[in-house]
Amino acid sequence: MEATTVIPSTPAAPAAASVPPAAVRVAAARRRRAMAPLEPVSPRARWMLGVGFFVLFFAVWAVFTLGGFVSPTFLASPVTMLREGWLLFTEYNFIQDIGMTVWRVVGGFVLASVIAVPLGIAMGAYKPIEAFLEPFVSFCRYLPASAFIPLLILWAGIGESQKLLVIFIGSVFQVILMVAVTVGSARKDLVEAAYTLGASSRGIVRRVLIPGAAPGIAETLRLVLGWAWTYVIVAELIGSSSGIGHMITDSQALLNTGQIIFGIIVIGVIGLVSDFAFKAVNRRLFAWSTL
Repeated sequence: MEATTVIPSTPAAPAAASVPPAAVRVAAARRRRAMAPLEPVSPRARWMLGVGFFVLFFAVWAVFTLGGFVSPTFLASPVTMLREGWLLFTEYNFIQDIGMTVWRVVGGFVLASVIAVPLGIAMGAYKPIEAFLEPFVSFCRYLPASAFIPLLILWAGIGESQKLLVIFIGSVFQVILMVAVTVGSARKDLVEAAYTLGASSRGIVRRVLIPGAAPGIAETLRLVLGWAWTYVIVAELIGSSSGIGHMITDSQALLNTGQIIFGIIVIGVIGLVSDFAFKAVNRRLFAWSTL
């Protein structure tokens, strides 16, 4: 009888399912390096981290003031600040001061934007206009708005016009230059492609430059709106009978640091709300933008 030859079976190759997919490997790598540069965080983590800083800030503030490390004359405690804030609303009609300040910020900012955005678009689109206006705009951009207050009081008195002009002067030149830079940095290949397709110079501005720069212009307005809040307080510190700045000046004369801090916090809260609202509107209007 012939011997039967037994051929050993080849071991089976490992199953493909044992190799993790690329998406799983990337997700695991991201979990391992949560603090990597430019690594995004989830919306929930962003909210928790932001709120956590405020909690830490108020906790440190409470320890130093309630623990007696700082004199109440120089820094009121959070409890005193809240009590003084309640008195401002219930006895001193602080809501009217807030309304006046918001009106001044919105009025001066809108006036500056209506003038500055078209000028900035013209400067960014047409180089002769940029060469004509940029030296003057750059010169004025470095002039502090508070330095104009004595002149504005002489020219416009101490009424609402003076305060609107302070915000206007502090905002308009910043917006002009930032909008001009945004429009001027448009992609040249898109402009050349539009010319190739037969677009006119006016069509380039209307169909290419403005749509491309619109998200950046909106972001510029959001940033300058924050600066406008600093200008309105400066305007209200001098020659004003209403507004948050006027309240802060009166509280400083009485050494009431609780009311001063409460007024500052109210400004910050209003500014934060307006900033979030601006961001939400920008995301809705310019969904394709990465800003």
